[in-house]
Amino acid sequence: MIDLMEAREKMGQNLTRKIIQAHLVEGEMIPGKEIGIKVDQTLTQDSTGTMVYLEFNAIGIPRVKTELSVSYIDHNTLQTGFENADDHRFLQSAAKKYGIHFSRAGNGICHQVHLERFSIPGKTLLGSDSHTPTCGGMGMLAIGAGGLDVAVAMAGYPYYLRMPEVINIRLHGKPAPWVSAKDIILEVLRRLTVKGGVGKVIEYSGDGILHLDVPQRATITNMGAELGATSSIFPSDIVTRSFLNKQGREMDYIELGPDIDAEYDRVLDINLAELEPLVALPHMPDRVVRVAEKQGLAIDQVFIGSCTNSSYSDLMRVAKILKGKTVHPSVSLVIAPGSRQVMYNLAANGALADLVSAGARILECACGPCVGIGQAPPTKGISLRTSNRNFMGRSGTADAEVYLVSCETAAVSAIYGKLTDPRVLGEQIIIELPKRFTVDDSMIIPPDDSSNTELIMGPNIKPLPDFEPLQDTIRGEVLLKVNDNITTDHIMPAGAKIMSLRSNIPAISQHVYEVVDPTFAKRAKESGGGIIVGGENYGQGSSREHAAIAPKHLGIKVVLVKSFARIHQQNLINFGILPLMFVDKEQYLDIEQGDILEIKNILSLIVKDELVVCNTRNNKLYSVKHNLSERQVNILLEGGLLRHVKNKLRNDI
Repeated sequence: MIDLMEAREKMGQNLTRKIIQAHLVEGEMIPGKEIGIKVDQTLTQDSTGTMVYLEFNAIGIPRVKTELSVSYIDHNTLQTGFENADDHRFLQSAAKKYGIHFSRAGNGICHQVHLERFSIPGKTLLGSDSHTPTCGGMGMLAIGAGGLDVAVAMAGYPYYLRMPEVINIRLHGKPAPWVSAKDIILEVLRRLTVKGGVGKVIEYSGDGILHLDVPQRATITNMGAELGATSSIFPSDIVTRSFLNKQGREMDYIELGPDIDAEYDRVLDINLAELEPLVALPHMPDRVVRVAEKQGLAIDQVFIGSCTNSSYSDLMRVAKILKGKTVHPSVSLVIAPGSRQVMYNLAANGALADLVSAGARILECACGPCVGIGQAPPTKGISLRTSNRNFMGRSGTADAEVYLVSCETAAVSAIYGKLTDPRVLGEQIIIELPKRFTVDDSMIIPPDDSSNTELIMGPNIKPLPDFEPLQDTIRGEVLLKVNDNITTDHIMPAGAKIMSLRSNIPAISQHVYEVVDPTFAKRAKESGGGIIVGGENYGQGSSREHAAIAPKHLGIKVVLVKSFARIHQQNLINFGILPLMFVDKEQYLDIEQGDILEIKNILSLIVKDELVVCNTRNNKLYSVKHNLSERQVNILLEGGLLRHVKNKLRNDI
């Protein structure tokens, strides 16, 4: 591994490659080849964190070996029973035992708080949440991953990934009036689609980035996850320095950017002056059109918040729009500040009063409606949201239609009661940020020397499942056949009811695929498991490893698709499910739900990537591939990543 400053001196390097080179511990920086990088920081949140710390405990390392690890409580904050409260108590005991910062419930959403208080340009961050790339707005290489990968990184092992290609998106000029960072990333999604970033890092440059403050940059990097991108990143420059100064963290600043002659795998130019307010239509973030095309659509609900658009500058613009006005009588407006710092500063300058006076319902500083926890729309309701995903049913109402918009569009629409182009207000609102934010870190408990602390485990926290090594022959029924762009919300739904079971795999497994086929879990259990067949981009969306663990618990042995989303494919490997892809994608059409598929000689042929699937209904043979590294194959052979790491740890000792 070489020093970051040394990497900066090498000519022709883009920013992404500089940071990877400075953290490289294994492999070559050739796009598509597997590399291992040192992880400086990790973050977890409560819906994924319980499993992470159960996994870390199972590894057997007494204290984390990262420079910084933070456990956030921000998802499962609705406590209608003991389950979430018990999980939070467990997480706090784990943080104390293992040397982890603990951000208490009410302190804010992990990505917003981490951006404010812990992000450092040039560092690597691995988080058990797909929107971890938010901190790319600070010049970090921030990557979302499954919980077990994060636990392994906390144990001091490298994080492995395919060396990404780097797409340079050059932003030119100044944004047109009423065009926001949300509109910029919606334009990128319109051009590249939800599959366009798979295997890539999106690196932003151009004179236009100087017109975007760090929270605006973070909005763009946050929604890079919807492109399927490994990460997204902005340089660390005078804008970064200004934000760190306002946070009282000047010492964390370094100037860091690409070389003048940096090379990229692709370049995309966007003239910001030509953009106008945009909206993503149900039920996918890349179904983007101009707000003007859908203007006048009657709405029932507006949600402003989430890790995408809940910063101080976001909500100050909303407060300016709403000041002296009243929310339309047919609309429910809910606002969730992204952090306690944001809430406090809004209260201190009077903006919070303006929001309340206008009729906004102020929620706690948490994820809430974004993940279907509270504020579900009415039956067949139309909801405008500033969050990052509008997957069917994610809002908590199965037949609701969710449209993704900017804070400005959301606020103006809440006043008019219909989708409205914010340009109707005329002259654009200008927000002046304070010289310093009022900072209070009293809700973050720093680690101390308490390694003999006992883990506090409530009755809903069940032992970590242990799975057997890969079998030489797999024979099973196709229990489900699904189409393209299946999300982890399809596989393992979110929402208050189900997310409270995240630490109880036997219980949560009963909800696998229930939004697609309510009989799936019952059929899987009765048949003793089987196989899932899918289309392109299978497993996009959230990093939730439960979308792999729970199917494995039901006996799913193989997932055969046209292509995988990055994080979900690795999660399948981590828990010993064989992820296979059709060599000839047209053969997907030949398989029917209920077919019996058989794969033989797996232990010898998997190493050569020469597996063949036999459909016993018609005796047809399908050549399939996995495209896995030798390391990933060994993980599968051993029965999953946890077994692999424990074996490695024993060998290291």
